[in-house]
Amino acid sequence: MIVIKKIFSVLIRVGISIALLAFLFRQADEKTLLQIIRNVNKPLLFTAFVFYFLTYALGLWRWVMLLKAVKIHLPLKRVITSFSGGIFFSLFLPSTIGGDFLRSVDLSVHTKKPKEVIATIFLDRLSGYIGLVILALLAMFLGWKILEDKSVLISLGVIIGLLAVVLLLLFNKFLFTKINAFLKNPNSGRIRDALSALHEEIHLFRDKPRVIIKNVLLSIIIQAVPPLTTYIIALSLGIKIGLAYFFIFIPIIGAITLLPISIGGLGLRDASVIFFFAKAGVGQNLAFAMSLLSFSFILIYGAAGGLVYVLTVHNRRLQRHQPSRVR
Repeated sequence: MIVIKKIFSVLIRVGISIALLAFLFRQADEKTLLQIIRNVNKPLLFTAFVFYFLTYALGLWRWVMLLKAVKIHLPLKRVITSFSGGIFFSLFLPSTIGGDFLRSVDLSVHTKKPKEVIATIFLDRLSGYIGLVILALLAMFLGWKILEDKSVLISLGVIIGLLAVVLLLLFNKFLFTKINAFLKNPNSGRIRDALSALHEEIHLFRDKPRVIIKNVLLSIIIQAVPPLTTYIIALSLGIKIGLAYFFIFIPIIGAITLLPISIGGLGLRDASVIFFFAKAGVGQNLAFAMSLLSFSFILIYGAAGGLVYVLTVHNRRLQRHQPSRVR
C-alpha cells in the first residue's frame, strides 16, 4: 500500500510538471522561441555554463565541511560520488528531496552513521535556505526602489515565514516541547517521531557555532551564483535589465521550486520565471527561453553526476566489504 501511494505521488508530480510545460508551450510562440534560442550569444552562454559549476563545487565543499564536523572523514572521491548521485536523482525526483535521500542512504550505508549523515544533509539544506533568504532580503533592500510590487513582497514574506517556523521548531526548546506535547495523540506518532529525530540530529551541531556560521556565509555565496548565471544567460539572449532584478527574483523562484509538487522543479520554475520577470518588462518568449537554457545547465550537470555515480558502482560495492575510513 505504501509503495502504491509513493508511485501515485510521483505520478501526480510528473503530471503537474507536464501540465505546466504543456500550458507554457501552448502560450508561447514556438517559432519565435526556437529563433530566440538559435540566435543566443554562444560565448556568453558558455561562460554562464562554466560559471554555474561553482554552485556544485561550493556545495560539495559545504557538505565536506559538515561531514568533518561530525567526525566523518572520507576520501574526497567517495563524497564526490555520493554528491554526484544526489545531483542526478534530483532531476527525476521531487524537488531536491530525492537527491538528498540518495545522499543520505548512500553514505549512511557506507559509514554506518545514519544519524550523523542525515544531520549534515539537513543542515546543508537548511543553511542553503538561510543563505537564499538573506540574499533575497539584501537584494530587496537595495533594489526596492526599482520594483515596488506587492506580489514580490508577499512571496518574500512567505519564504521568510517558513524559515522562521523551521528554525523555531528546531532550536526553540519551549516551542519544540509544546509541539511534541500537542502531537501525543495516537495518530501523530510518525510525525512526532520524525520531529524528535530531526531535532536530535540537528543538535549534533549545537556546540559548533563556527561551523554553522561558515556554512551560512558559504551558502550566501552559493546562492549568489544562480542570479549571476541567469543574468549572463539573459545578456546572451539580448535581455538588458538591471542585475538587481535577478538577485530579487531568482532566490524567490529558487524557494518556489523547492516545493515537492513537481519533478526537479520542471514547469514550476519556468512558470515562476515568466511570472516574475514580466514585472521587469521581459516578454514571455524571452523569459521562457531564459528558463529553458538555465534548466539545460541543470540537466547537463545532472547527467554528468549520474555518469560519475554509475561508473563508480563497482568501487562502492567493494567498499561495503572493507572497513570504512570513518574516524
